[in-house]
Amino acid sequence: MAIPAQIKIQNKNLPNTPGVYVMKGARGKILYIGKATSLKNRVASYFTRPSPARIAEMVRRIRRIDYERTGTAIEALILEANLIKKHQPPYNVLERDDKSFLYVVITKDQYPRLLFVRGHELEREGERAYKVVFGPYTSAASLKASLELIRKIFPWSSCEPPVPSPRDTDRNSADKNRSEPRDGAGKQKRPCFNYHLRRCPGVCIGAISRRSYGAIIKNVILFLEGKRGGIMRRLEREMKRTAGREDFEQAAKLRNQLRALEHIQDIAIIKRDFYEEPHAEESVNIFGRIEGYDISNIGGAQAVGSMVVFENGEPKKSDYRKFRIKTVRGSNDVAMLTEVLRRRFGNTDWPKPDIMLIDGGKGQVNAARLVLAEAGVKIPVIGIAKGPDRKKDEFIYERGNWELARITELYSYILKHVRDESHRFAIRYHRRVRGREFLD
Repeated sequence: MAIPAQIKIQNKNLPNTPGVYVMKGARGKILYIGKATSLKNRVASYFTRPSPARIAEMVRRIRRIDYERTGTAIEALILEANLIKKHQPPYNVLERDDKSFLYVVITKDQYPRLLFVRGHELEREGERAYKVVFGPYTSAASLKASLELIRKIFPWSSCEPPVPSPRDTDRNSADKNRSEPRDGAGKQKRPCFNYHLRRCPGVCIGAISRRSYGAIIKNVILFLEGKRGGIMRRLEREMKRTAGREDFEQAAKLRNQLRALEHIQDIAIIKRDFYEEPHAEESVNIFGRIEGYDISNIGGAQAVGSMVVFENGEPKKSDYRKFRIKTVRGSNDVAMLTEVLRRRFGNTDWPKPDIMLIDGGKGQVNAARLVLAEAGVKIPVIGIAKGPDRKKDEFIYERGNWELARITELYSYILKHVRDESHRFAIRYHRRVRGREFLD
């Protein structure tokens, strides 16, 4: 189903670019504001898939859809929060308790810190308790991923500066703003963990002046205000000035920051729940914990199973597990998978996955569902089988499950990566077992 003809679209067309869409009802009343990596695909999804009753009601009231393009998905995330705060659309507020939304605050400390607070905390403490407040943000995962990228460019501190010694407090203000670490009782001996990761400029050990740190916080604030272009112009002017003073080390640092802003990557944002809103209550968390399984053997001999784990769309190798098949004789991959899964779900200390990915067809998927039913847990199961001509992958999942259909269409690259990794891990373990038995 296409967007109904009676709904007016800004410029009569939706671009396939990141941005923010604004859904309006009668007399131009703003109903809902949302973000998108693709405005065209995101808005169309409201009219092409089943929706919860609340969202269906909103869709029936839509008369016009406006939008604002952004250069990146991160900027769409920021713009969405700023517009929601300004307009307070009813369906954004009704979607969740506003007190559960996440906000970003800048503290009033001498070396301001950036913190996350929930709406109920902000209501209790009041916005005046902070230097600046940004939000509400509807997607905590996307927000935190965005700030991780920004922090690589403008590292801020989440720790306290060293306590000054009595001698330090008697120094004049110029001395207090020195950029070098101070000696004496006020110096912290060990830098924080983030300092080693270059995500803290050294506030914890007095390695940066208040003035220099203030410039970092200023850039962070401008970014959260949606003024990336303004930051880039400021950095370019400052880079030319420092180069003119022959401070080439600082000029190179500014150049690197400028380039990072120009080419900031959206992948960590696109990978998360950008697409899920406002259907979050029915969505499958593709960027939660995915467990992938595969069996490797030769004619039933030296049979092994593998379990790999992905979180945030990336391998989490510390959670990988290997299984030596103990109860199955002969070549029976379905029975071997059943053994592996029973042993896995017999371990209640392991985290529950959001999705299970099986390297196999209907037989393997049905076996996985049977084990889950025995264990009394409900987890979406997706299988990947070779198609009839063995040249094309075929996804196997519960018929009529719209959410799994969406997941396999949008995130097939992640699911195939999980399958390939489970296959690689199983073969590696099988070769090791086979080699040991050969030596024995």
